[in-house]
Amino acid sequence: MNLTLLPLLQQLLLVLAAIVLFLSFVLLAQVRLISAIHAFAWQGALVAAVTAVVAATGQVHHLYFSAALTLALKALLIPWMLHRLTRRLELERHTESLQSPALVTMGAVALVIFSYWLVLPMIHAEMTFTRNIIAISLAVVLIGLLMMVFRTQAVAQVLGFMSMENGLFLAAVSATDGMPLVVELGVAFDVLVAMVLFGVFFLQLRDSIDSLDVDRLNRLRETGGDSQ
Repeated sequence: MNLTLLPLLQQLLLVLAAIVLFLSFVLLAQVRLISAIHAFAWQGALVAAVTAVVAATGQVHHLYFSAALTLALKALLIPWMLHRLTRRLELERHTESLQSPALVTMGAVALVIFSYWLVLPMIHAEMTFTRNIIAISLAVVLIGLLMMVFRTQAVAQVLGFMSMENGLFLAAVSATDGMPLVVELGVAFDVLVAMVLFGVFFLQLRDSIDSLDVDRLNRLRETGGDSQ
């Protein structure tokens, strides 16, 4: 099925979703924490744009509110909170390089291919758009999970978790023409509360062991187990 035969707004949605996927690769490859926060903010803004386009396509008016809420929360408020957190934790200049970055990037590409293979049963012509949008959303979720696995810095892992949530929201909005407004408000509230709890946890963790390196936490746990 030729994607150019899709309606113009659906083509626009696929382009925006593809850029969201590209920003997942940017997040995965970023060395500086501040730059990763900026990439996450742009990803949130694009998810908000996708929501607005879906609202215009299907005349689902409550999605305009969802788009505004997503923009305010994921492109402005949460990145601002993460900026404040990095300043308080003195991580503005923090850098973290991936071990074997080429292999990790190849793994991310393999996850994209796997996502498309997984949705291949959606072979009907009328499901071409749904198949592509779900594949992209699934790839965003899996790359966020990959980021959580291979990053050792706790704030970077939170960015991976938030990116996974972006992928899930992208699939819910694009493939189903939006969730009920009360569900979207509940999800937004849960994400905000999770961000606040993460911030409190990181501050306590930094005060306790003077580090947010997850590998160091694992070594401390192993040392504690050996001493017993």
